[in-house]
Amino acid sequence: MSMNQNLCEEYDIVVVGAGHAGCEASLAAARLGLKTIMFTVSVDSIALMPCNPNIGGTSKGHLVREIDALGGEMGKNIDKTFIQSKMLNLSKGPAVHSLRAQADKREYTTEMRKVLENTENLVIRQAEVSELLVEEGKITGVKTFSGAHYKAKAVVLCTGTYLKARCIYGDVSNYTGPNGLQAANYLTDSLKSLGIEMYRFKTGTPARVDKRSIDFSKMEEQKGDEKVIPFSFSTDPATVQKEQVSCWLTYTNNETHEIIKNNIDRSPLYSGMIEGTGPRYCPSIEDKVMKFADKERHQVFIEPEGLYTNEMYLGGMSSSLPEDVQYAMYRTVPGLENVQIVRNAYAIEYDCINPRQLNPTLEFKAISGLFSGGQFNGSSGYEEAAAQGLIAGINAALKVKGEEQIIIDRSQGYIGVLIDDLVTKENHEPYRMMTSRSEYRLILRQDNADLRLSEIGHKVGLVSDETYEKVERKRRLIDEEIERLTAITVGASKEIAEFLEKNNSTSLKTGSNLAELIRRPELSYEIVSELDPDRRELPEDVIEQININIKYDGYIKRQLHQVEQFRKLEEKKLDVDFDYNNVSGLRREAIQKLNMYKPMSIGQASRISGVSPADISVLLVYLKQNK
Repeated sequence: MSMNQNLCEEYDIVVVGAGHAGCEASLAAARLGLKTIMFTVSVDSIALMPCNPNIGGTSKGHLVREIDALGGEMGKNIDKTFIQSKMLNLSKGPAVHSLRAQADKREYTTEMRKVLENTENLVIRQAEVSELLVEEGKITGVKTFSGAHYKAKAVVLCTGTYLKARCIYGDVSNYTGPNGLQAANYLTDSLKSLGIEMYRFKTGTPARVDKRSIDFSKMEEQKGDEKVIPFSFSTDPATVQKEQVSCWLTYTNNETHEIIKNNIDRSPLYSGMIEGTGPRYCPSIEDKVMKFADKERHQVFIEPEGLYTNEMYLGGMSSSLPEDVQYAMYRTVPGLENVQIVRNAYAIEYDCINPRQLNPTLEFKAISGLFSGGQFNGSSGYEEAAAQGLIAGINAALKVKGEEQIIIDRSQGYIGVLIDDLVTKENHEPYRMMTSRSEYRLILRQDNADLRLSEIGHKVGLVSDETYEKVERKRRLIDEEIERLTAITVGASKEIAEFLEKNNSTSLKTGSNLAELIRRPELSYEIVSELDPDRRELPEDVIEQININIKYDGYIKRQLHQVEQFRKLEEKKLDVDFDYNNVSGLRREAIQKLNMYKPMSIGQASRISGVSPADISVLLVYLKQNK
């Protein structure tokens, strides 16, 4: 009896890829009740961390907190598997404080896989998706390399760095994905045949070295925080207070730089062997040395890959130089004189899309029901990937359910900034999140992500009633306490004068309220509570919000006013099928760009490169005349 050559199964949602984007997309879709299948070229690569062994960092920590507030998994998973945790930028204002945690790489993937395997409605399948099935501009499913068909109402592409991947160092070139895993070689042709515009991008990773061959006495020890703050708002802080592993800091020097310069012609980056565009904000060591010739040294962070291994990651020294040059340059660095390489540094080239083809919902403009997230969209980093995967998964599920899709805008979160930048601005290199990219960073802090985004997560269905009620209770406590403090007045009495003198604060000439005292840089809610006869026992996270909201009140109000102006432009919707040749007075470049990007609002149109404020004025007049 012959078997059916074309196995055919039906699902609501197909997710292609099981990296950080694929994991979040799959969990979101399945948790929202949709029958979901997640494809991966290797089950062992689920939630793999092929580059740096950490989650978070400047601005990226904001993204992880936002993922958590919306009901995603990344924050919970790193809380279970970190080996060192640190809040960065504490010497600066709260807008740029960012949490960063070193992960035990193996534990991170193991724990995420455990969650995925035990999620209802979710099937994991090791197979390579080779073709998208599209009928009349609508996705109908996927076909695997083995010829099996999987019907679906929506598909989410999260291919990461696997599409036609090529790993390179020196003149060695292997057609594999990261860490020598199988590449996905067939899907690109299917995408191109559907008219999808592709880019060729590059990223890189440093060598992994044997801990036993490192002399740590020549390096600066980098310890974790004494008091660990968890990533997830749902993690009990008491459960993450544990013994931590140290990282180490050392530096390159003139000898290192000379070796690189003398061998630069052997670098595939400079010989023309690498075609892909690399990330500007995460350059290889050869790029740093050649482009910043005035710098005498560059930082090198030595980071453990986990508790189970002696492998150490050389942060800041990614490279695609030949093997012999790698040994020579690494051994000039203090503490690495006798270093033994476990895995060579390499560059990886891969196919990704021009994200201009996406709506802010991360659905393709030209193909209904096809979504995408992560490095496939031209971004870099685990956190950027997870954020996009979560939004793509949520919106794919909402599309299948026939509900309105969500858009996080620039005033609501870093996720909104990330996606808006990808789909609205011209990106010719891997996009990296930075705090400087956000216009509203004073109100988009990592500490208030739950207060900003839990409502959206709850409305979608990923945040439980119980969790949402906790957030609303926190909001009420903050508001009530600030109101109470504003109502308590103190005079210029001897007792108050002594208190202020003791705390290095200037004395009062007239009466004041407690909120005004807290606003002083040298005072805080905790210090001023000494003057408060009715002080309440409040949770630490509530006190933190009270301090920030009172101290930065003027700045926050100013930013909220800016957000109001921004919202007015976002609310002026544009027809995505409109032909801008019909608007007289627009410059030719603006017509070309507007017809190319098809913005959804005046706000989005204003952020397109080549569309001037004068063009926006013309559009606003046109809209008014043609209501």
